[in-house]
Amino acid sequence: MPSLASQFVNGILAVKPLADLAKHQARSMMINRAESIGVYWRQEVQALRSRQSNAQFSTEFSTDWDRELAELQSASLVYPNYYLTSFHAYEQGNLSWEAAMEVEVAAHAVHARIWPEAGAKGDAMLRQSFHALLKQEISLDPQDILDLGCSVGMSSFALQALYPQAQITGVDLSPYFLAVAQYQAQRQGARIRWVHAAAEATGCPDASFDLVSAHLMFHELPQTAAIKILREARRVLRPGGHLAIMDMNPGSEVYAKMPPYILTLLKSTEPYLDQYFALNLEQAIMAAGFAQPALFCNSQRHRTLIASVQSQPENITVI
Repeated sequence: MPSLASQFVNGILAVKPLADLAKHQARSMMINRAESIGVYWRQEVQALRSRQSNAQFSTEFSTDWDRELAELQSASLVYPNYYLTSFHAYEQGNLSWEAAMEVEVAAHAVHARIWPEAGAKGDAMLRQSFHALLKQEISLDPQDILDLGCSVGMSSFALQALYPQAQITGVDLSPYFLAVAQYQAQRQGARIRWVHAAAEATGCPDASFDLVSAHLMFHELPQTAAIKILREARRVLRPGGHLAIMDMNPGSEVYAKMPPYILTLLKSTEPYLDQYFALNLEQAIMAAGFAQPALFCNSQRHRTLIASVQSQPENITVI
């Protein structure tokens, strides 16, 4: 059950004008933080919108955004209801160009203060802390990797750098995110397959991956979807395969001691945060057919869970 402070915040956010104000304030705070550490939010987003860059790459990649969207979008996909809501202060949630164009600069802003003096390098340091645990816990390098909730590809590109021999498949519900991911992949020469699908119904064959990774996705899910995704991860993993989840740590004192004003701003951008904090993710992972996960705190605000598959999946119930 949410704390009294969290319940108070929920009451504020139930009033739409106050919720809209909180979203505006949260967005302004992220942009100002980004600009203060040398991540020029507005300038970088405008460059991406107009497909300009200081990098030298062939003009054949400068295709129209809408055409790429049409190429990636699955016409048969029915969006789950939980996804058709406002995320991250965007009224249309993740189904918009504005959200897609701002993912990378937002990540740099949000993760800038995880470690003292990290600045714009905070996001890269967070990913590195996750990858160090993958290398530590998984003895054989995976050959086929599924990146769930891959967004604009930042996690996919990082996994490709970590495991250059692997075939990476990135799955996301937002075709806008995937269009940006594909554009960046073309620029970088990355060989990643992008799939427009729900993480709980990827359409991938049974037992086709050695590693399923989910980087900062589970806190954006209601519990019912989270449990379905764990089942799907078990289905697509081969014997001996691994599930790796890196996300916010509900046990962190940072969130327990967060001032009500900051908590209001955070929850205004994360509609399922209470459900995520209430989910016993370790038990849910085991109930989906995995061994007990190894649990690590890889920052003062984040945790990583890594689990191997069991021979037979078990039935699972909402926790």
